[in-house]
Amino acid sequence: MPDNADESILELTDIRRTFRMGEVSVQVLKGVSFRVRRGEFLAVVGPSGSGKTTILNLIGGLDSPTSGTIRYRDQDLTKASSRELTRYRREAVGFVFQFYNLVPNLTARENILVTTEIAQSPRDVDEVLELVDLTDRADHFPAQLSGGEQQRIAIARAVAGNPELLLCDEPTGALDFETGKKVLRVLLDLNRQLGKTVVVITHNSALAQVADRVIHLRSGEISSVEVNESPIAPEEVEW
Repeated sequence: MPDNADESILELTDIRRTFRMGEVSVQVLKGVSFRVRRGEFLAVVGPSGSGKTTILNLIGGLDSPTSGTIRYRDQDLTKASSRELTRYRREAVGFVFQFYNLVPNLTARENILVTTEIAQSPRDVDEVLELVDLTDRADHFPAQLSGGEQQRIAIARAVAGNPELLLCDEPTGALDFETGKKVLRVLLDLNRQLGKTVVVITHNSALAQVADRVIHLRSGEISSVEVNESPIAPEEVEW
């Protein structure tokens, strides 16, 4: 757990999210409350349909709750305008998804540059490539990269904007076992070395062994929260 573990940068209070499907209402989140602490590696774990991705979309400013409050530092995101949410996503949040979403006709370097051109305080592209150990692949197109390399470029792209918060939705879900551990190592290094707050959404409870804290979701509610006193290295994870 980081030294500044008591400082929360994000707080969700009694979050409920209901979706309408025709004449049927489906309540996906049922009063979820938790805090994200600055500099921690947090895992949100649950089976399909538990509400994990909905939480990521809400935290990331991609969706709004039906009720409840989400605060990022001193900003109430649930009352933010569209322009304010766009600024929040651009300046505070980096997204990493299961599928890499790289632009196919841009090189690895150019995919990262897309982020730096709109960021307020971007990181140097060469520095970011070095962080993910892909300096030698900078001029390759996505089709010339392995799945793990593409995911590491996607992480580099997210980090290049220099966000405080890195949101990862099933970041190892499309990867094999060994490649998934390498990607997990990159995320942990970004957390430990750069102090990025990392939130990983996953159905794979094995990944939670790396996290400082684990929130378990079931049927739209938090079933338990555990503090991991002795997180293990990604290389030791078995699933």
